[in-house]
Amino acid sequence: MARWRPEVILSLLFAMLLFSACATTDVTLQDKKKAAAAINLGEAYLNGGNYTAALRELLKAEKLNADDPILHNDLGLVYMAKEKMDLAVVHFEKAVQLKPDYSLAKNNLGSAYMVQKEWDKAIAVLEPVTGDMLYATPHFPLANLGWAYYNKGQYDKAQKYLKKALDVQPDFFVAQLNLGRTYLATGRLHAAQSLFEKVAQTNPKNPALLLEMGRTYRLLGDYNNARLALKGAIEYTEDSNLAVEASEELNKIYQ
Repeated sequence: MARWRPEVILSLLFAMLLFSACATTDVTLQDKKKAAAAINLGEAYLNGGNYTAALRELLKAEKLNADDPILHNDLGLVYMAKEKMDLAVVHFEKAVQLKPDYSLAKNNLGSAYMVQKEWDKAIAVLEPVTGDMLYATPHFPLANLGWAYYNKGQYDKAQKYLKKALDVQPDFFVAQLNLGRTYLATGRLHAAQSLFEKVAQTNPKNPALLLEMGRTYRLLGDYNNARLALKGAIEYTEDSNLAVEASEELNKIYQ
């Protein structure tokens, strides 16, 4: 019987291990390619508003490559669009865990916390993002921080961050609206009026803005303009809660 020299056996073992590793790498790369294709298709569906189709493709990708932070950020966005906030938070957190410097996912995570009214959690995740000099759209986390502080009743900090957001993007409607709300909350009625009227030049039919304008006019005693704004808010909104709020403001005028 032939006897194999030790060095020959070692060479064969090395060759087998190398072949096995190459085969595994090929499979992994193939899976990653398939996952990437599914992510791209899922993002296309997501951007088109077809959230069910987007979810189907992204779940396919997750089975192939579950450690892709972009995938988990996309899944978070889909679940957020489907109003499944608990699941959205899970995937945004996973995206940040996989890529700690993923500022986009951090901002999305902060937004999801805010929907859940977890203001302190939102602030904790959003404040570091505002210091990321490479983040292309810093006005989003700045405005989100402002709104979180507004809801905590910390109006000085709310105003600071909302103004910073407007320094970056002067026509950012959300920051303008919430800055006006901050002025209202601190009794700066004329500042709120001036800001709302400026914003109304480019957003004349926005129901949230019309509601706040109506509230401001009522508090200033300008009941004619208050009625016009509040009736406009009711006419243009599809949000039943906003319509009820505008109706309640209208009733205060007639009391």
